Amino acid sequence: MSTGPGVGFEYPPQDVAWLKRDALLFANSIGCTANELHFLYELHPNFTVFPTYPVILPFKGASQDVIDFYAAQKAVAIPGVPEFDAARVVDGQRMMQFIKPLPTSSEGRKFQVRTKVLGVYDKGRPGSVVETQTDLVDAESGEVYSRAIGSAFYVAQGNWGGPKGPATQNFPPPKGKQPSLTFEDQTTAESALLYRLNGDYNPLHATPEPGKKMGFGGSIMHGLYSWNSTCHGLVKHLGGSDPNNIKEYQARFASPVLPGDKLVTQVWKTGDVKDGWEEIRFETKVAGKKICLSNGRALMKVIGEKAKL
Repeated sequence: MSTGPGVGFEYPPQDVAWLKRDALLFANSIGCTANELHFLYELHPNFTVFPTYPVILPFKGASQDVIDFYAAQKAVAIPGVPEFDAARVVDGQRMMQFIKPLPTSSEGRKFQVRTKVLGVYDKGRPGSVVETQTDLVDAESGEVYSRAIGSAFYVAQGNWGGPKGPATQNFPPPKGKQPSLTFEDQTTAESALLYRLNGDYNPLHATPEPGKKMGFGGSIMHGLYSWNSTCHGLVKHLGGSDPNNIKEYQARFASPVLPGDKLVTQVWKTGDVKDGWEEIRFETKVAGKKICLSNGRALMKVIGEKAKL
């Protein structure tokens, strides 16, 4: 592990919980379709939780009700670094490793998300980056179900004398190679209003006032909506809608998406296969506009679109 200000600091463990209904809602909200009933119907013999579901749990916690987002997101101070303003933070990049399938409900068990700081980097005038590792853990057995590595960018909160940090590893599309696959996701004016019911109740995604203050012109989609819906597209079109066919997934948040935008994802199979897992590269654009997810990479067992579990 690297050394530096804040490195190794552990946030207090957070209890988390979910019901079968939460798994159904999540699958609906990220675009799972009627020929994927194993994500959408609790009595299906292979009913399962979509693998990226743990990404919502730090927002949801153990609550089954609406959460005061601003109160819940008050930052815990990291020793040895400035106290950053959580009201001016955006997601940078997120990578998730799928270690063990989730039970369809946490009832009767105790799960926690456990987060530690991997690095805090001073990028000067643009701001500061906090990189963390978040594990979803069975609190009694210690088993890790998923691991997420993420970076938060605190806008205009730099120049405090901290380390600049390492260069970010990039995974661009292969040069001169046509995409192996292209798929689309048409959002609606209501897409963010549905997705937020998973537990991410940031007003930025529901009402225009916060987005206007931040220069977006109004409400915007959750970055993690695009992140999750694109992962669903990969699992559906390359992995036969079988969650066991994806091992790792990541993307960088490059630009905002507005409710009603169409997302277009281009996918490249690299042919680089290790132990049965092929490296996949992808990028997602708003149709006719900017890239919204860059640096896309997944490790998958590619079998094509079957969707018959």
